[in-house]
Amino acid sequence: MSRKFLSSLLRTCTSHSTTSQCHAQTLLQSLLPNVILETDLLLSYTKLGLVNHARKLFDRMPQRNMHSWNILIASYTHSSMYFDALTVFEAFKRSGSLPDRYTLPPLFKIAIGIGDSWFGWMCHCLVIKLGYGEVVVVTNSVLEFYVKCGTMSQALSVFNNHNAPRDSVTWNLMISGFGRAGMYSDAVHCFREMLKHQDGIELDYMTLPSILSASGKEGDLLKVKEVHGFTVRNFGFDAHVPIGNALIDNYGKCGSLKDSENIFKTVCCANLVTWTTMISCYGMHGKGEESVFLFEEMINEGFRPNAVTLTAILASCSHSGLLDQGKKIFDSMISDYGFEPTAEHYACMVDLFSRCGYLEEALRLLERMKSSSLTGSMWGALLAGCAMHKNIEIGEIAAHHLFQLEPNNTSNYVALCGIYQSRGMAHDVSTVKAKMKGLGLVKTPGCSWINIAGREHKFYQGDLSHPFSYMIFQILYEISNTRLSTNDLGVGYSLHEDDTFVMAL
Repeated sequence: MSRKFLSSLLRTCTSHSTTSQCHAQTLLQSLLPNVILETDLLLSYTKLGLVNHARKLFDRMPQRNMHSWNILIASYTHSSMYFDALTVFEAFKRSGSLPDRYTLPPLFKIAIGIGDSWFGWMCHCLVIKLGYGEVVVVTNSVLEFYVKCGTMSQALSVFNNHNAPRDSVTWNLMISGFGRAGMYSDAVHCFREMLKHQDGIELDYMTLPSILSASGKEGDLLKVKEVHGFTVRNFGFDAHVPIGNALIDNYGKCGSLKDSENIFKTVCCANLVTWTTMISCYGMHGKGEESVFLFEEMINEGFRPNAVTLTAILASCSHSGLLDQGKKIFDSMISDYGFEPTAEHYACMVDLFSRCGYLEEALRLLERMKSSSLTGSMWGALLAGCAMHKNIEIGEIAAHHLFQLEPNNTSNYVALCGIYQSRGMAHDVSTVKAKMKGLGLVKTPGCSWINIAGREHKFYQGDLSHPFSYMIFQILYEISNTRLSTNDLGVGYSLHEDDTFVMAL
């Protein structure tokens, strides 16, 4: 066999046996050393995931070209063997070679993988120095590095560089980066800008779950509907289950449970994530019985719940006070599903016991656990239950543990104050407040907000800075005086028996 034939065969082969036979032929016919043939062997081994074979071949190569260095660095990076890739790159630098457009993208993945910001910045300097800032693959790698490191100011600087080209990956990275950083309005704005510049850009449907997540976390139902409409027009809803799952989740987060149900009914090839998401939506809306019914239906359909599904159903039982159903599911986790309960599952059960007034059972459940496994969320659930049921003894125990675990969490001190206050224990309230003052802790004012016509309006406790404050309080005063009920108004107003006015947004 000639070198040319073997190279051609190696570039197309997909089996270990063919690669091994070609390698054997090169040795039998004394065709090595030959840098082109050796590089083709190297590429074939890495495609098959045989990184160790590739490294042995690489170490025996008397001469290496740029392609051979890039293949090994990329292969190690793809296999998450970041420090091995870094070792090869250091040897590459010692050889006197300079990185090219294929060397640089894996280097940024190494920086992300090992959490080395300094190495990533150094690589960015190389991009600028070597003039690769206008190569879209390289630019996207730089952008991904800054996004995943959480430095959005640097990411924006790269994104806004007028000389840097953009493709669907570029836009998707920025949208997901804004969402990851909690900058949800910026994520939606970026999505709209992408649609304006869509000419020449092949829109990636994987952008849509990211933008839906951003809209849902912002609680803006109109934005979720906007993205939903765009999805149906451009992709056809049934094409992608992840989009359906994202729609179910975010309609639920925006308070539109009916829309979540409609999407759930129309998703083709629903997977475990689809069922889990719908169970969670029912739970967050206080419809525990519907969650349990759906959980049982999911089991009957042949789906086996995972740890996330079990957390969702236990949380649903907790929010609705379904003690018997929650206990049954928790007790069956090991026997029926083979899962050892995690901290999240225990926290759900503590919350369930506490909400239902079984505070002693909740405390015993915590005492049976190893102290190293106990989290603030578990003791916090118990303290919240004690505040609800005005239990001082267990409340003090829970608060003591929380003060040790979360010494600067103001809400724990406020909760204990609430318990004391409900029992008329003014001296104890003063003691806790003095402790808060000594630690420099200040109670965060309560905040409510609502989106109207795309604009967010926030209302803080005791704050009268909103431009329509006078009008709002005047209307509230008139409503409270006329004692109109929810049915009279038809817009979500109601009056409690103690004349406390509530506006249900």
